[in-house]
Amino acid sequence: MTLQNITILGSTGSIGVSTLEVMRHHPERYRAFALCAHSQVDKLFEQCVEFHPRFAVLRDAPLAEKLAERCRCAGLETEVRHGVEALIELSSLPEVDAVMAAIVGAAGLEPTLAAARAGKRVMLANKEVLVMAGELFMHAVREHGA
Repeated sequence: MTLQNITILGSTGSIGVSTLEVMRHHPERYRAFALCAHSQVDKLFEQCVEFHPRFAVLRDAPLAEKLAERCRCAGLETEVRHGVEALIELSSLPEVDAVMAAIVGAAGLEPTLAAARAGKRVMLANKEVLVMAGELFMHAVREHGA
């Protein structure tokens, strides 16, 4: 079985933590490619220490800088980014096989739609994307083979 790179949008929430639990039990199948959180620097740092993602994303620059400093001090190679544009990029890169969309509310719409448009396997953990843009999202899924 091929190792799958997973981007988790909302890695510090309950669904994200549960997703990482599955990945913890199957390291031969899944790799945390990008872990994304709103503002929980401490929890995201702990996840970076354990899972060594290539990328980590937080909402804004000051929080991202705090996480980046902690990662540098710990000797981690995780690249820290911030903002919606980073979420969009890390949901659609060629290296990403699947995206767990577990961000609450409208914040997850753009990166989840980007993942669908990039033909990724999208795992929806909430209904917001479908409620806000169901027809648009499903069209992208069909058109791009997501």
